[in-house]
Amino acid sequence: MLTIQRINEILEKTGVLQNGHFLLTSGKHSNKYMQCAKIFQYPECSEEISKDLAEKYDSYDVDIVIGPAIGGIILAYEVAKQLDVKAIFAERENGAMTLRRGFDIAEGSKVLVVEDVITTGGSVKEVIEVVRAAGGQVVGVGSVVDRSGGKVLFDVPYKSVVKVDIDTYEPDDCPMCKAGSAPYKPGSRGAK
Repeated sequence: MLTIQRINEILEKTGVLQNGHFLLTSGKHSNKYMQCAKIFQYPECSEEISKDLAEKYDSYDVDIVIGPAIGGIILAYEVAKQLDVKAIFAERENGAMTLRRGFDIAEGSKVLVVEDVITTGGSVKEVIEVVRAAGGQVVGVGSVVDRSGGKVLFDVPYKSVVKVDIDTYEPDDCPMCKAGSAPYKPGSRGAK
């Protein structure tokens, strides 16, 4: 298992934590944003983080690791590599999460769902439904960063490499907006 010191070194080295005025996918605003995709620019860091997450699910007899596109693609691959199982990803088609590109989940397969950052868990919950609709059994959810503040609930075990608390604000209560700043939409959905 990685120490918190090593996790912080990786987050700092890779430039994951960003400061500014951000519009999050949830619609809330924040003065900090975690761009975990930056970890995956560095294979050695990616391997360390993925190995730590995979170890948390080593005893779950996982058959497949799946992540939502885009944040979960590389993580799913790296965790699957550590567990020596198949890796796939779900992606949006006409606004709905689905399996494409010939990916399939055999009836009864034990599936681990992974994502780089979980705040509200919305994308992961959609992937869970895709897995179950295909006949898979979701055995757990894993993430690099848990930003939920303990608020996200899944009906399977949820484990993360690190928990990070970052303040978020409703747009009407955002101190940065009140100071005249305009938010920037990072990430992959709605980015300009």
